[in-house]
Amino acid sequence: MKIRVATYNIHKGVSSFRSTPRVLALKKAIGMFDANVVFLQEVQGRHDRYQARYGEKVRSPHHHWPDTAQHEFFAGESLHAAYGMNAVYDHGHHGNALLSCYPIANQHNHDVSDHAYEQRGILHCVLETPVGNVHCYVVHLGLFEGSRRRQTDALINAVHDSAPNGEPVIIAGDFNDWRNTLSDCLRVKLGVVEVFDELERGASKIGQMVRSVAGRERRLVPARTFPAAMPWFRLDRIYVRGFKVEHAEVMHGPQWAKLSDHAPIVANLQLS
Repeated sequence: MKIRVATYNIHKGVSSFRSTPRVLALKKAIGMFDANVVFLQEVQGRHDRYQARYGEKVRSPHHHWPDTAQHEFFAGESLHAAYGMNAVYDHGHHGNALLSCYPIANQHNHDVSDHAYEQRGILHCVLETPVGNVHCYVVHLGLFEGSRRRQTDALINAVHDSAPNGEPVIIAGDFNDWRNTLSDCLRVKLGVVEVFDELERGASKIGQMVRSVAGRERRLVPARTFPAAMPWFRLDRIYVRGFKVEHAEVMHGPQWAKLSDHAPIVANLQLS
């Protein structure tokens, strides 16, 4: 079975500059992924101030703010949706979300906040696919390296507890791991691979032979996704277990630079 997945930090549905609503444009962009499963971070479950300013009475369709939560608006009537509320404030809240063409059998949001100034979570959803269950984990880790390590330990424990017998796993989101210090730990302890790393492993055997003769070990690196206008930092990842990676790409270009500060990743997977 083939599954097309995407991960995208949508910056709460507003532009990086001037905080202009981009919810309508984001819905169209998410549809362009043509993905079976979409992992979203920084999704507004509620924002009273934007709703009051850009709600139904606003004439400009480009600045429209929907009455429903963003994940429900993106899902529409054709997709299933789950939401994990992480950051709560007086005028609303935001967190991670999952959109799926497959039914969501159950969901659980793990609070992995490491200190009072950052509220973080891992949203775990079990998808009922035609060939069995697939475990999906939507991740948004903290800005500090020590926090990310402890949150990664919590992620590893969550996967061990909820998918202990080698079931298919997809872990995707914004890891904020710009120095790529977490991948090796995830590979060893969870048996996952990062999609761009796995594609590179399947590169030409000639290239592998040249590196071997030269005595150089290839350094695995994920794709650049931040900032979207000129990606340099490697923050967003898709890790999989039980899947063959057929294709992966970062969505670049002016259109994506206007929607969020992160560029999305899309990958085609084949269930092993």
